[in-house]
Amino acid sequence: MFTPFLLDLLAQGLSRKTRNLHRDNLWLLGGEIIRDINDTPKLIKRPAAELVREAIANDEGPLIHGGFSEQEQRSFDSTCKKLNRFLATQAHTNLK
Repeated sequence: MFTPFLLDLLAQGLSRKTRNLHRDNLWLLGGEIIRDINDTPKLIKRPAAELVREAIANDEGPLIHGGFSEQEQRSFDSTCKKLNRFLATQAHTNLK
């Protein structure tokens, strides 16, 4: 799920710094989902793709734990929004 998104970012010709920022934000998203699973163990039974889609469903990411700045949260939300749109496009493409 994340690899096709990262490959798509690479194909867009984004700068290395921008790609790395999105990669780091995906890592953070994964960490937040793992935190949710640890807090609510019954989530472990759900497919990872479903957990990711729910985490980014409203075109922003979950609130980051650990004292991140507003700017870092906005960057994270931006990546989550891009990922959400990418997944929607992929789902639409797969329906054809």
